[in-house]
Amino acid sequence: MSAPARTARTAAPPLLRLGGAVALPVRPRPALLGLALLAGLAVASVLTLTVGRLGIPLAELPAALAGTADPQAAFVLERLRGPRLAVAVGAGFALGTAGALFQSVARNPLGSPDVIGVGAGAGAGAALFGLLLPGILPGPAGAVLGGAAAALLVYLATGTGFRDPGKLIIAGIGVAAMSTAFTHYVVYVVARDRASVLQAYLNGSLSARSWEHALTIGVALALLLPCAAALSTRMAIAEMGDDIADGLGARPRATRAWAVALSVALSAAAVAVAGPIAFIALTAPNIAKRLSGGHGAHAFTGGLTGALLLVLADIAAQHSPIGDRLPVGVFTMGIGGVYLGYLLVREWRKGAL
Repeated sequence: MSAPARTARTAAPPLLRLGGAVALPVRPRPALLGLALLAGLAVASVLTLTVGRLGIPLAELPAALAGTADPQAAFVLERLRGPRLAVAVGAGFALGTAGALFQSVARNPLGSPDVIGVGAGAGAGAALFGLLLPGILPGPAGAVLGGAAAALLVYLATGTGFRDPGKLIIAGIGVAAMSTAFTHYVVYVVARDRASVLQAYLNGSLSARSWEHALTIGVALALLLPCAAALSTRMAIAEMGDDIADGLGARPRATRAWAVALSVALSAAAVAVAGPIAFIALTAPNIAKRLSGGHGAHAFTGGLTGALLLVLADIAAQHSPIGDRLPVGVFTMGIGGVYLGYLLVREWRKGAL
């Protein structure tokens, strides 16, 4: 007589409670990954401030941060590299978080705001209300509307929502192309005298950023990240399937709708301060998921990965032999394009395309 089969039980991860309504699962490996990403971001931030012709000497950096450095170091920190670094961290975190939310909704590694044209749509919205119809809406609000319109067009065009990778990519390419064409039309017709400056922004640029830009992305993150944290537990339940999620009271359809709305808003906030920087929202959550052992790209680790990637890309852009005016979006497009190709080949081999 055979021995009775034993049912393996997996211990539930401990919960980090943030008030009565929010409880986040804490797993050791993703938690360690978060600490490692924070350490890497700190090192990259120091490199941003200290490396290069205008870099602050490492020995003087503590004094500069304390406000007691010489005028030149203070100028570099307060007017040049400090705001640029703050915007890079904020925009990268917003894009990484947006990508993690969207990929969780789509259950698809190719599902990200930039692939479906949300970034391009946000740029078109910012151009429409900032240049063609100024005074009706502020630029950030126009970017949100443009990004939402792009996501809605892709959703309707696929006929299957965001689930089918092939239809998602085709519809996203079409929406992104239309949005980009409209944006370039507005720039060259309405603001031809500023076309060269705006062209850098349309490729995704951190040049000439100010503390006002840093404040804009900081306020957006302060408003949207608590919503993403509150949604994370419901998102994890929704990934189990609609029937299970309904039984547990997670309301999966409403949860996914809120996640898409948050993803669009975070992407639009990043576009408002740095332009449509490509592929951070695609690559960051996928990298975070692989490093965390496949536990899913939590919004926090996806955001940290996005911040680190954008800061590193900006270091490369600032110290490129081609010139220090090269937009950071050129680097992210190059690296992200290769990664997108890898994902396409992988999904094709799996028969998902």
